[in-house]
Amino acid sequence: MKYLVLPLFTMLCLTIACSVGPKSIDYGHVGCHYCSMTIVDKQHAAQLVTKKGKVFNFDAIECMMNHLKDEDQATLALFLVNDFDQPGELVDATKTTYLISENIPSPMGAFLSAFSNKKAAQFVLDSNGGELYSWAEIKERFKQ
Repeated sequence: MKYLVLPLFTMLCLTIACSVGPKSIDYGHVGCHYCSMTIVDKQHAAQLVTKKGKVFNFDAIECMMNHLKDEDQATLALFLVNDFDQPGELVDATKTTYLISENIPSPMGAFLSAFSNKKAAQFVLDSNGGELYSWAEIKERFKQ
C-alpha cells in the first residue's frame, strides 16, 4: 500500500502543476512578459495561458496584443484581460468590449481598456469619448 502513495502523490502534483487556467497576478511584484515593467495597474493588466499551462502576464492589454504578433496563437488556451469596472478581475478577452479613449490612460500609452459588460463600456464611452472595438477588431488594429 505505501508503495502506491508516492506514485499517486507524484501524479496528483503533476496534474495540478500542468493545469490550464488563469493564475492570479502578483501586482507590484511580477514583471510584464513583453516590456518587463512591474505590473501594478489592476484595470489594464492582461494574461495569456498556453495549452500546456504556462502563464504570461502583461502590464497592459497593448503589451499582450503586441506580444501576439510574434506568438503562435495555436499554442494558446486562454486570452485574459482585466475588467476595467472590476479591477483585478481577469475575464475572457475574446468576449470583451474594448475602449480606446484618450481620457483614460493605460500603462503603455495606447489608452486601451476592456469591459466584460458592453453597457458599462458604452457608459464610459459616453462620459469620456473614444471608440469601441470587439476582440476581432482590436486584434486587427494591433496587427498594423
